[in-house]
Amino acid sequence: MNPANSRNRMFGTGAGPRRFWAGPLAFVLILAGVLLTHSQQPARRAANSLPPISASEFSRMIQEFSEKGGYFQSDNFTSNETAYLHILGRFKELGVSGGAYVGVGPEQNFTYIAKIRPQIAFIVDIRRQAMIQHLLYKAVFHLAETRAQFLAWLFSEPNPGRSALGANVSIEDIMDYIDKTPATKEAYQANLAVIRRTIERDFHFPLAAGDAEALEYVYSAFWQANLRISFRFGTRGYPTGWYGGFPSLRDLVVATDQNGNQGNFLTSESDYQFVRSLHRQNRIIPVTGDFAGPKALATVGDYLRKNGYTVAAFYTSNVEQFLFGNDVFGTFAENVRTLPIADNSVFIRAVRSGWDRHPGGVPGHRMTPMLQRISVFLKDYDAGLYTDYWSLATTHYIAPERAQPLAPVPGP
Repeated sequence: MNPANSRNRMFGTGAGPRRFWAGPLAFVLILAGVLLTHSQQPARRAANSLPPISASEFSRMIQEFSEKGGYFQSDNFTSNETAYLHILGRFKELGVSGGAYVGVGPEQNFTYIAKIRPQIAFIVDIRRQAMIQHLLYKAVFHLAETRAQFLAWLFSEPNPGRSALGANVSIEDIMDYIDKTPATKEAYQANLAVIRRTIERDFHFPLAAGDAEALEYVYSAFWQANLRISFRFGTRGYPTGWYGGFPSLRDLVVATDQNGNQGNFLTSESDYQFVRSLHRQNRIIPVTGDFAGPKALATVGDYLRKNGYTVAAFYTSNVEQFLFGNDVFGTFAENVRTLPIADNSVFIRAVRSGWDRHPGGVPGHRMTPMLQRISVFLKDYDAGLYTDYWSLATTHYIAPERAQPLAPVPGP
């Protein structure tokens, strides 16, 4: 389907001119009111900002919303979607912003959160290890004031001061520092102790023996692989190797959209600080849950509805492919129905680019991001249009932006 056909048009309405008389005094009062309103706008925005969620409430939501952890065939230390930035321009075009964000998987969520600017986010993943990894990320966000410090904490390297690598430094310079600065086992062990203490004491989240082992396993992987860390087939105890054509974290951070623009949350100081502030307000909540499970998504939906949030975006990656394979896609659709949505609420999917030559696929990438309005999805599902994953991936999808053509070279 032509992606342009999936877009809604927005029409405004206007009232006719009104006649009124305003004398000098009225004009002065109106002008004073306008100036006063303008001067109070920043204060009003600050007063309307949402309060932080308490650490106890944050911990309660993780524990009470979560289901029993399930199995997946890989260690998703990082994303494996190199074209993930190609969809960013569609967010503004479709009015995808604010509200609530729901996602799955590792750090790719932080970039989407940075661009959508939600008020709250839930990361729902079938693997309990994924929830522990997000608590690790959360601890690092709390501890790291800058992007350089974030990577130094993540890779167990000496922390650069703000004066050494400040807010305006480029991501290339930050990664050059990481490359030249050796990680040490001593730093890893000391950092791990601080991170565990932060999770248990500051986040009020008790780590069971298995959780502590998972935390050590994940953090050790980042320490040993550094910027080379990537998606890996196999799981804890059964690894099959780092490589296999999957992008490293370095590749993902410096990736660009189809017009050559970077967009990872670590390439922008404002994006990093937004994600960090949301973490410090305990408003990015990781939950262990199956998309087709009996509890996690439905409980998240109930919380969002009761607290007045509307889902702006739901990043599913390619999880729906496995839901079809396990014959539970219908249960997932019913769980989606519990989420509070608006006309501009969207799914963000990742579809194999070369698989059956998807018409919206981007050449040169294993996966291509696609959008679909959630309201359209529910109507199509009720109409019986989704007989398999291919029909889902090719019905009423909104493809990524295409690269802008180069400007013509002026003649002599």
